[in-house]
Amino acid sequence: MTEATGRAEVHGRPGAEAGALRVGVLAHPGCFASEVFGVPDLLTMAAHVAGPDAPGYRVSVVSPRRRVTASGGASLDVRPLREVDVLVVPGFELAPATDLDAHLAGLAPEIAAIRAQAAAGTAVVSLCVGAFLLADAGLLDGRRATTSWLYADALARRCPEADVRPEHLVVTDAGVTTTAAFSAMWDFALDLIRRHSGARVARATARVALVDDARTSQTPYVDPRLLPQPGGAFSQRVMRRLDQNLAERYDLAALADIFRVSTRTLLRRFAEETGRSPLAHLQASRIRRARHLLEATDRTVAAVAAAVGYQDPGTFAALFARHTGHRPSAYRAAFRRTDRALAPKRDA
Repeated sequence: MTEATGRAEVHGRPGAEAGALRVGVLAHPGCFASEVFGVPDLLTMAAHVAGPDAPGYRVSVVSPRRRVTASGGASLDVRPLREVDVLVVPGFELAPATDLDAHLAGLAPEIAAIRAQAAAGTAVVSLCVGAFLLADAGLLDGRRATTSWLYADALARRCPEADVRPEHLVVTDAGVTTTAAFSAMWDFALDLIRRHSGARVARATARVALVDDARTSQTPYVDPRLLPQPGGAFSQRVMRRLDQNLAERYDLAALADIFRVSTRTLLRRFAEETGRSPLAHLQASRIRRARHLLEATDRTVAAVAAAVGYQDPGTFAALFARHTGHRPSAYRAAFRRTDRALAPKRDA
């Protein structure tokens, strides 16, 4: 599929051994071990599903180093870099205290290898924050890209020449593929299987592995509470007022009166501190609350809409879809919690 649908489109040189696709996973110090082996394991399942006569996959874990220790202290058995059709770059732990500049400086051999493989015509794929290695290799300049929604802003700041698309699960642009967080490696791997082994094999592999093969966006998974909160003291007070009164009708003049400023001053100061309008913040907060109610209660969509300030369920549904990529009923079907004992009773 194309980038617009959130699927990967990987191109590389023809593989050896009767059409086998050569995939190299670039291990690096501190990389997530699960991301090193996740794609190869799914490709192994696909090869079994396809059968012994179908073109398979030749997968190897490679590194410019002789030894690599992954996350959790796992020691990886690596092979020297070699010619491959697809090079997969795993992500790594990017904790709040991580010095990203120092970490990436320590990965100079891997970044040089990524740059050389891309120059040789290899299709390069990053998983999650592996995109930062591609950015430092210069591969994202002038290209569309994605990464975990949690770090999309950081990637955009580090690589301003990239067009970062935080809503997408998988983005491919001119032979370079980037994916969203962790489980998006399955979305990439399934599309790779679809292209190399066919749609039937990809569907069957997804079912064998219990992997969702119909996702198109990471938007429904975004939790704004985990993102850095912008704003100074003034906008924080305005946001707190809006968040505590989600069901009230939005009245800019009344809001300005509460804070004893003009509407023009309110909009200007709020925008200077947060980069958006009070209404945009209110809508995002309403959608966040609506998501919780759809996940955890039996309230009807109309009741949920009313609880967050929308008397017209149609208007609410359209806004909800714009923010999450799902209509309210579809979102509930996908994300409904099973802890039914904790859910309030259905509205009368």
